[in-house]
Amino acid sequence: MLQRRPFCAGAAGGMFRIIKICVLIVLVAAGAAIAWYSFDQRSASDRNFADEVQRARVEAHRIQSDVVFYTASVVPSRQSFAALLGSIGISPSAAGRAIASAQRVFDLRHVRAGNRFSVGRSVMGELREIRYSIDADHMLRIAPDGADFHSDIATIPSSTEETGVAGEIRGSLFEGVTNAGEKPELAMRLAEIFGWDLDFYTDPRPGDTFRVVVEKKKLSTGELASYGKILAAEYVNHGHAYRAVLFHDPAGNPAYYTPDGKSMKKAFLHSPLKFAAPITSHFSNARFHPILKEYRPHLGIDYGAPSGTPVQTIGDGKVIFAGPKGGAGNLIQIKHTNGYETYYMHLSRILVRTGQRVEQGERIGLVGMTGLATGPHLDFRIENHGQFLNFEHLPLPPSDPVTKSDWAAFATARDHAVNLFPVPGTVVAQNPTAASSAAPKNPSGPTNP
Repeated sequence: MLQRRPFCAGAAGGMFRIIKICVLIVLVAAGAAIAWYSFDQRSASDRNFADEVQRARVEAHRIQSDVVFYTASVVPSRQSFAALLGSIGISPSAAGRAIASAQRVFDLRHVRAGNRFSVGRSVMGELREIRYSIDADHMLRIAPDGADFHSDIATIPSSTEETGVAGEIRGSLFEGVTNAGEKPELAMRLAEIFGWDLDFYTDPRPGDTFRVVVEKKKLSTGELASYGKILAAEYVNHGHAYRAVLFHDPAGNPAYYTPDGKSMKKAFLHSPLKFAAPITSHFSNARFHPILKEYRPHLGIDYGAPSGTPVQTIGDGKVIFAGPKGGAGNLIQIKHTNGYETYYMHLSRILVRTGQRVEQGERIGLVGMTGLATGPHLDFRIENHGQFLNFEHLPLPPSDPVTKSDWAAFATARDHAVNLFPVPGTVVAQNPTAASSAAPKNPSGPTNP
């Protein structure tokens, strides 16, 4: 008799096969999805890679065409502009075209040795631009334009900031200023401000300090383009502080005053040389003359300085004699106010003429050894109403102080400037800290002269 399998067992087997089929379908579908996802991702990667390659090509082209590397130098002395272009690898024919282009906007005869000169080239070494700094504000630009060149004069973008500078003297004022990271020009400016009170050849001592608040014009690169006005200055000489604040005199001209309103300007400068040389012979009524071999009065001061050292007039006046005069050699005699006359002797060159008006600090001649002289030096003499005076011990009277009507404006300018003084030994821009030692003792008004 035929035996039948239970219904439930057959149904279960069929259901199991259905489940297996379903699982297989799911696995196939999942595999297909994964394969499609992998393909899509690989296609996206390929597209991204292609995009990156294209971007790299564009960037490389941009770098080759737009990026310029500049090599900076200064114009050498006694070298023509054509020779300068030749030194940077420009052919004579191209140099001629560049010069012709530049001449249309700037007279190349005015190119000065020491001014900044730079050459811009692409990463492939192709010439892109030639730059010459005419002054702190203007630049000559020469650029290839097809087979020719195009030139123009551009304004150099810059900004001005009030900066505090401080330093200490170890040797000279020049060294102190350069050690503080500044240019020698700033030392010259300081010497001019304090020239009525200090001789920066003989007076500085190791350990002296200086502080100054100066306007600095800076290029967009941060490089110093030039110095502007010095708003305030301080020099501490052997423990004694000399301070100056920029204001204006009654005529409206820039002038320096002490913090309590007294004029820094004296009737005469402290020395006939900007950086006075050592005194080799003092004022004397009986000095042994090295050439005449006899004792005779020496009614002046001898400054030992190299030939060619500039000589300046110590005060405003009129030249009443300029020329050779016996043992004095080349002589300049200047008449000043109040009966004063000054003499500048043994000059190698005279730069003024008789009858000419001169201003205090103006260069009038060069040190030499003309006349009776054993070596280059300046014999300087000062006379008042016919009597020669010892300039080393002559009091130098100041000019007028700040007027009462100007005191409020002066006090505002003074307080702003001294508040920017930095701590000695630092170089600080926009320093808001005031130095208490620089504050005037009489902030409420001017003192009597």
